[in-house]
Amino acid sequence: MPEAEKDEPPMPFLPARLARRLPRHLVLPLVVAASACSLLPAQAVPASTAGPQLEAAAAALTVWDADDVRGYLSLPTTSLYGAKVRWASDRPRTVTPTGEVNRPAHGRPPAHVTLTATVRLDHRQVKRRFDVTVRALPERKPLEGYFFAYFAGERYSDGEQVYFGASRGNDPLHWDDLNGNKPVLTSDLGEKGVRDPFIVRSPEGDKFYLIATDLKINGGKGWSQAMRFGSTYLEIWESTDLVHWSEQRHVKVSGDRAGMTWAPEATWDPKLGAYVVYWASNLYAMDDTEHAGSTYPRMMYATTRDFRTFSEPEVWNDPGGGVIDSTVAKDGDWYYRITTDGKVVGSCARDVVLERSRSLTAVDSPGTTPRRWELVDDCIRTGVGTDWVEGPTVFKDNTGDGWWVFMDEAGGRGYLPFHTDSLAEPDWSLPGDHALPSRPRHGTVLPVTAEELARVRAAYPDPS
Repeated sequence: MPEAEKDEPPMPFLPARLARRLPRHLVLPLVVAASACSLLPAQAVPASTAGPQLEAAAAALTVWDADDVRGYLSLPTTSLYGAKVRWASDRPRTVTPTGEVNRPAHGRPPAHVTLTATVRLDHRQVKRRFDVTVRALPERKPLEGYFFAYFAGERYSDGEQVYFGASRGNDPLHWDDLNGNKPVLTSDLGEKGVRDPFIVRSPEGDKFYLIATDLKINGGKGWSQAMRFGSTYLEIWESTDLVHWSEQRHVKVSGDRAGMTWAPEATWDPKLGAYVVYWASNLYAMDDTEHAGSTYPRMMYATTRDFRTFSEPEVWNDPGGGVIDSTVAKDGDWYYRITTDGKVVGSCARDVVLERSRSLTAVDSPGTTPRRWELVDDCIRTGVGTDWVEGPTVFKDNTGDGWWVFMDEAGGRGYLPFHTDSLAEPDWSLPGDHALPSRPRHGTVLPVTAEELARVRAAYPDPS
């Protein structure tokens, strides 16, 4: 080969015949350009031609807790400016392109997965890669104690914050205050008061979400304002051990028609692969900007996987009159719902009703006949002989001895422990020997392991 030809650049990107026919001064630029194009990710658009809106849409995507995945992921399908997003996974058996997660078995190492988002806008596209770490499942341990999260009431200056209590061993009737009967979690956002805290354990067992009403009556604007122009947000914390809690999140879940967003709770629905979050709202007509029209509270719901992004709210239970404070338990194929009722579903005023449905998101409206949630029992507190109650929290006895529904006799003795052997065929009773935390108002009782109980007692000791 002549010496001059040895110095020519390699030309793997040009057909040999074309390369020989091209003038020598055009060959090198074409080779450089072809090499650059070959290094772009498959189907990706170069950043210089993507456009600022497409780049912003891609940059706005987030995979939350990517380094510590313990449950299903929220993978958005849209982004800014109406951009469409399609996801791919290099290990779809561990994390699917729609965010379902299959964690490694207990004792196995974490799984590392790469998710790729293809973001499209105006016939252009870019790609973003997210590396996520999926933790192994926790060891399943028996439930041998109870944990109580509640607020203390508006009569105290610090009463509208989150307090904790712990059972004495595996006894749901005898409790101790934690943290010296002082708040553990305090709100710095929204109205800077929280009521009705609810804790849900993830289906995998090793993550907890605490959600609460954004409301402060002590020093606030009063009940009328709270029901007409109350917060449309939830206050949210999360934890993996009930001791170390995340920063508070202030998340809007209700629409502008809502007068308030009260007493939120959440239940995991395996058919949806998401939590169903439900709360009470007054709803006003779209043109009633003063929220002055006649209305009543009904139960709303939305769905979420991560308590960061929520679906649009929908009516869940509107029987044509006021209902609040729903709590739900799953038993077999049935979801059982206990609701504070104003003689609308049931036949007793200021009482609670027990209903059930095989579908958690079954909707009842004023014209629904028959109701999709079947009435199991009503006049529950009337039958037991208490004053009016609110704020029910339901949980199964760890020993298998039936079910407990703690209800707040708000005008009298505070929380009372109602017991039944069965939710399907209830036989309510009120044990005489009980000692609940000293001043609980609407909250949640969560069954916990012996290890979890010991941990919260050590972290929040009661000096007394």
